[in-house]
Amino acid sequence: MHLLYSTDTLPSANRFKVWRDLLSERYGEFEFTRIDDRAFTSKIEATKIGSLPLARITQSAAEQTSRRRPRSYDPDTALAIFKLAGATSGTIQDDRAAVQRPGELVVLTRRPSVLGTPDDGQSLLIELPRARLESVLGPSNLYTSLTIGAELASTTLALTYFRELIQVEGQLSADAAERMSSIGTDLIVASIAERMAKDVPRPLHSSLVVQRAKAHVEANLHDRTLDPPRLAAAMGVSLRRLQELFHERGQHISDWIWERRLTMAAKRLADPACLHLPIGTLAYECGFTSQAHFSRRFKHRYGYSPGEHRRMAQRPM
Repeated sequence: MHLLYSTDTLPSANRFKVWRDLLSERYGEFEFTRIDDRAFTSKIEATKIGSLPLARITQSAAEQTSRRRPRSYDPDTALAIFKLAGATSGTIQDDRAAVQRPGELVVLTRRPSVLGTPDDGQSLLIELPRARLESVLGPSNLYTSLTIGAELASTTLALTYFRELIQVEGQLSADAAERMSSIGTDLIVASIAERMAKDVPRPLHSSLVVQRAKAHVEANLHDRTLDPPRLAAAMGVSLRRLQELFHERGQHISDWIWERRLTMAAKRLADPACLHLPIGTLAYECGFTSQAHFSRRFKHRYGYSPGEHRRMAQRPM
């Protein structure tokens, strides 16, 4: 990460206004209110890993209430916010209020919201594609301003992963950075799914088990040993029960896993950043046991070979 801006060099009287304007330009218009009379300090460090913008924000106590968004903002993103330091933070969105402590995660979308920090604190903000979340977890208003606790192993794993990823980002190729950021997104999705499953009404529990299973598949497509029994074990349910839940939705577990692997492979075959990868290597990284196995399944699914798919994707439109 590099230091994007710090108020340390500004006169104390100007710091708060300059900081408010900077955040408004980056994240959209909001009301920004001081909580105490102490000298205000703040800084923002930023980077982009693959397609994910990340920012580490350190600031004095303040509360921000979003109202309108600038024309330039992207409505298709959501903010995953890890609380790194400070006592607590509070959030409100979609009629849900929550408190976060260090190590915990919360998601906010671009709809009106409140984010307050009653003392000096630090947070890691990750801009995620909202469609990626909603394709697995459902509408975002189900989990906005929902504290995803540090007691969950998935939350700890996700935060540790991003901390380590930030440390090594300069050593990653563009292709590796994209893949690593995608894995990080899947870890956040898995954390949200695990939290949602903790206290939902019983009728929704079955849907959340399936959503958690799908999030686990997305995060582990590279694992060639992933199969229905291992997936059921990871979800803490019997294989028979997980099969029943998928069948209720007109799906089969193994079919879902292979379909997601094929979709990932097709996307990477068409990606110019992956042209240097031999098809066999790409197949292994998508969870296939051999290139021949991959080629058979790919041709059966798409009607042409992986090599033909790659060549067609590179043709000028």
